[in-house]
Amino acid sequence: MTELMIKNKQLLLLLLWTALAFILRFANLDSKPLWTDEFSTLVFSLGNSFRGVPLDRAIDLSTLLQPLQLRPNAGIADVLNHLLLESNHPPVYFMLAHWWMRLFGPTEDSLVWIGRALPALLGVISVPAIYFLGKFTFSSRLVGQCAAAMMAVSPYGIYLAQEARHYTLGILLVVASLFCLTLAAKKLQQRAPLPIWAVLLWVVVNCLGIAVHYFFALTLCAEAIALIAVIWQQFNGKLPIDNSQQPNIWQFHILWRLFSVAMGTLAGGLVWLPVFLSNKYGNELTNWIVSGDRTFLNVINPIFQALAGWITVMSLLPVESQNLAVVVASAIAMTIFFILVLPILFSALKNSLTMPDTRLGTVIFGGFVLGSIFLFFSFAYILGIDLTRGARYNFVYFPGVILLLGATLAVIFKTPTTKSQWFNLPAVKIAGKKAVVLILVMGFFSGVTVNSNLGYRKYYKPDLLIPVIREFSKVPVLIATTQKTHVEIGELMGIGWEWERSSAMDFVAGVTDVRKKEEVKAFDSPLFLLANQRKDGAEIVAGTLDKTLSQLERPLDLWLVNFRAPVNLEPQKCQLESRELPAVDGYEYQVYHCSRS
Repeated sequence: MTELMIKNKQLLLLLLWTALAFILRFANLDSKPLWTDEFSTLVFSLGNSFRGVPLDRAIDLSTLLQPLQLRPNAGIADVLNHLLLESNHPPVYFMLAHWWMRLFGPTEDSLVWIGRALPALLGVISVPAIYFLGKFTFSSRLVGQCAAAMMAVSPYGIYLAQEARHYTLGILLVVASLFCLTLAAKKLQQRAPLPIWAVLLWVVVNCLGIAVHYFFALTLCAEAIALIAVIWQQFNGKLPIDNSQQPNIWQFHILWRLFSVAMGTLAGGLVWLPVFLSNKYGNELTNWIVSGDRTFLNVINPIFQALAGWITVMSLLPVESQNLAVVVASAIAMTIFFILVLPILFSALKNSLTMPDTRLGTVIFGGFVLGSIFLFFSFAYILGIDLTRGARYNFVYFPGVILLLGATLAVIFKTPTTKSQWFNLPAVKIAGKKAVVLILVMGFFSGVTVNSNLGYRKYYKPDLLIPVIREFSKVPVLIATTQKTHVEIGELMGIGWEWERSSAMDFVAGVTDVRKKEEVKAFDSPLFLLANQRKDGAEIVAGTLDKTLSQLERPLDLWLVNFRAPVNLEPQKCQLESRELPAVDGYEYQVYHCSRS
């Protein structure tokens, strides 16, 4: 087979993985309900503000959802102003998303799809990106193809790509930064300085990464750990030196280039420090990852949460289904799968550490992934900040895991017969190529699980709450919650958006006159109340609720949803619903029936 034929075959295979990634990421893209963080992305990307939503008074559905409207005169300056005043995120992704929104001009029907299409597209691009990084690092097309295939079907990658958030852009920048890290390690192996263009590229990529998500700094710390591991291995003679006649790696001009990268990145990162420190919403928006008392659960939770995140890189069947039989069958299938493949993967990983062609890459990405895990657990157990509570934060080292998997799958693929054995139990033998196919097939079905909303389901499920409200309330409705930041506004927006999208039309389907249909929809829509909750202001919140209720006509059903303040509604002639209400993920709620007398 000629070199041209080989290249064409490799290109076709890469196009296959890219097409598969496209299908898995764009399928059912707008079918899942939006959640609070996605509302933040949409509102700020449109150049709008949450501050326009009235507090402490009843508002209708259109007023609640007004920040989701495209304003023709909104520009980048509006994005920066509202984001930096109201959120704790850097602006690069939101600026890019603003241009994306302006390009497509979203309507009410297309907003969710357009908002999620950008991260989905970036997720697709990560497939060829990881191929070229794997090929460059290991000098192997096979490793690149295996990494690309794994990236295409990874349920974790699909989960991140189907959210209107900035994580897939972060993943692409992690891949770019890892390319520079790999080039630096290869230059160290050759005892040569990092080229000037690579120094500049690395600094620019790192600064962009920090400007996309502050947690990109964890990627950079993990890269430093990986680079130290490479230098240590070379110092102890465990990594071969390509040219022993070249100067020692401790030579000034070699280390100076690496030091320049560190200083340039530090300078670019410190630009955002005043913005981060001056943001008054920072603590309130991140309190959920701060660990409380050192209870037994708080000690073991990070371990199990981290394990759950690692598992979903390869496999996630419908263990979140509401059907118990499906949950049990999925759990059994995943358990059998990991019992079978883990010994094969560990054996291949050890082999890749001993093979000259793969040793350097395995040390780089192994050090990077282990360094990241060390940082995550250090935050949890030393600083009391449990980053493992948000599986999405694993984006900072996800490409490193995929590259390690690509290297191990390549070793397995070239092994005629692999053996899966735990301790001294009987071994299970399977052909190497079949083992790789099995792993990729599991990934594919796991990806389908995610885009079918049977895995990595949203924490907030307004699509389940709306039918409950309709079942229990046959009179006008007021939905009330307490508000501290835009997170609570997003929670209420989720209910309002789902009401607008799914339920109103169900109740006006038989109305043919357009004007009459709008009247019915308007009557059907509930009112909403965001009671501003200041520090130690429970009495003020209760007073706001009483005042609002006194201004509304009766009969009325009051739904308190995630209402974080005590209330006494007897003087308002509101009686608590006596029937048992079904639990809905993301919402703690009560319903009161308020009468005229």
